[in-house]
Amino acid sequence: MHSLPSQAIRPLSFSSFSSSSSSSLYLRFISSTFPISPYFNPQSPVFAAISRRLRRSTIRSCSFITAKPSSDLRNTRSKDESDSKLQALRKLFSKPGIDIDAYVIPSQDAHQSEFIGECYMRRAYISGFTGSAGTAVVTKDQAALWTDGRYFLQAEKQLSSSWVLMRAGNHGVPTPSEWLADTLAPGGVVGIDPFLFSADAAEDLKETISRKNHKLVYLYDYNLVDEIWKESRPKPPKGPIRVHDLKYAGLDVASKLASLRSELGEAGSSAIIISMLDEIAWLLNLRGSDVPNSPVMYAYLIVEMDGAKLFVDTSKVSSEVMDHLKSAGVELRPYDSIISEIENLAEKGANLWLDPFSVNAAIANAYRSACDKYFIRLGNKKKGKGKTSETSNSEVGPTGVYKSSPVSIAKAVKNHAELEGMRNSHLRDAAALAQFWSWFEEEILNGVKLTEVEVADKLLEFRKKQDGFVDTSFDTISASGANGAIIHYKPEPSDCSAVDANKLFLLDSGAQYVDGTTDITRTVHFGEPTTYQKECFTRVLQGHIALDQAVFPQHTPGFVLDAFARSSLWKIGLDYRHGTGHGVGAALNVHEGPQSISFRFGNMTGLQDGMIVSNEPGYYEDHSFGIRIENLLVVRDARTPNCFGGIGYLGFEKLTFVPIQTKMVDISLLSVAEVNWLNDYHSQVWEKVSPLLEGSARQWLWNNTRLIAKS
Repeated sequence: MHSLPSQAIRPLSFSSFSSSSSSSLYLRFISSTFPISPYFNPQSPVFAAISRRLRRSTIRSCSFITAKPSSDLRNTRSKDESDSKLQALRKLFSKPGIDIDAYVIPSQDAHQSEFIGECYMRRAYISGFTGSAGTAVVTKDQAALWTDGRYFLQAEKQLSSSWVLMRAGNHGVPTPSEWLADTLAPGGVVGIDPFLFSADAAEDLKETISRKNHKLVYLYDYNLVDEIWKESRPKPPKGPIRVHDLKYAGLDVASKLASLRSELGEAGSSAIIISMLDEIAWLLNLRGSDVPNSPVMYAYLIVEMDGAKLFVDTSKVSSEVMDHLKSAGVELRPYDSIISEIENLAEKGANLWLDPFSVNAAIANAYRSACDKYFIRLGNKKKGKGKTSETSNSEVGPTGVYKSSPVSIAKAVKNHAELEGMRNSHLRDAAALAQFWSWFEEEILNGVKLTEVEVADKLLEFRKKQDGFVDTSFDTISASGANGAIIHYKPEPSDCSAVDANKLFLLDSGAQYVDGTTDITRTVHFGEPTTYQKECFTRVLQGHIALDQAVFPQHTPGFVLDAFARSSLWKIGLDYRHGTGHGVGAALNVHEGPQSISFRFGNMTGLQDGMIVSNEPGYYEDHSFGIRIENLLVVRDARTPNCFGGIGYLGFEKLTFVPIQTKMVDISLLSVAEVNWLNDYHSQVWEKVSPLLEGSARQWLWNNTRLIAKS
């Protein structure tokens, strides 16, 4: 395991939570920093000030907006159903012990997960919008939902006229906290479930609304959406936990914990609370089944210098898992006892490391309150208000160490075994996709009518036949024609389209295998694409190639590379409303932080050898078509003839090997070098994948990896 460099952890005091952008209510950015040259020092006061400024300006605060009500748009949800839920929720506002004027419902669970168990999909239940990112805000007379550009079209379809859609990131759109500050009458009270907000996001909300004399209250006793969901709310997941084999993990639990404890000692902390589900799964070499498509289990983990405690539903723990944990010195505790254990740590004077971007506000507040009680009990007026790297370690009493989790980077930088598993699983996945595309193309040519759901189901059949298949890594985006413009479209049996051979077809899919995680997008046309569609596709491909071939200094933040993928589109005034690349876990979450390649320049995480990112530029013509080309890449050391400034350089290694449809390419727009890239890629696809195929699938692969020439 690569241990986390000290400069990767940006010290934070508890009071500095408010420096984050208020957009953190619906987008979570991790701002671990790395130098990208000897002259770019993240430890300097100048850089720290710049970094704080960048984080504040991730999505600019603007004046009030004019937003289109959802009634002006197509929607498929009953207004009566939406109104009844909103009315029931608002009745609770005046209940004794609550007494609020507004309630904020985020997408996340208590672990700040992007993908969550069905019983925690509160925002989806109250609003009807099912996208993975969004924040709902309900006042006594208004209801508004914020989401980002990936979901604008989906939200337009799903929200009833009772809701106003707030297109986050567009010019003039306020953040939820800004909107609340301006909308509520003076002295308003905003309620939240503190388990569903990170400490950072809750503090930011509190600060923003307090500028207009509003108050934030934590409603600990129960979640208001759960109160109206009642018996129809799904039960908490009870899926079994399994041991992740050492041959895939590459490093045993004892070694990982030893490395983490070394980090704790250097930071002056005696314990750490880890709440991100994929971090817990990675650290303990466990995998779960609590969250669809993500092999994680609901749990918290506390690691101390002399032991560790896993807070989990013990009914999920088999004797094999129990022995596995016991051998690493990990004890089991009930999931719901986490708050009392946090308070116990403060009572015994532990300096607790908390990541303010992932640990929920309920835990952070419990520790802070327990620290206050500790000092009061000792008759000491000094309160534990948080500790930075400048704080003396000799101070008496518990203090919080507020920094990004060191597990985040350690997990992101894959070891040799994890990379081998990713390479192997991608080849098996490529074989399944070749079999699928061969079948699909034949069906279309024979005039067989297929729905988007039937196509997705058939792809799953082919993947299930591959060794080590566990699950899909996300809901398959099987989109014909205009549905392809809905960036995170999910076809439903009751409301999906038939595949039209005369329209573009976009397929974004992935799988979880015991040894790796895949994510791939291809866009094809079974008939004759228009000249404009070919130009758009070719410019997306040029962006894909430009990023794939990029060479850059070590620790360069991903946002520096984002423009590589957009440049060709920009030349004709086109763009896309999503990031170019996300991190990917090794047999873990398909979306992994902290690394990314995105226009959101608040994320200063530097790319490192061994990280995995996606390369997925696209273009979307609203209500017409969508285009995306996606491969996964490994960040690798690059050999360069020079080494300016004494630092090394990085490039990318491909993981994904599936043909790109050359019929969609306007070769006249490609340079000779770009044609060579495409031919070389297809040669690699044939060489690596053809030995795994036979019959019609092998012939399909041969037909689709033929060389092209620039006339």
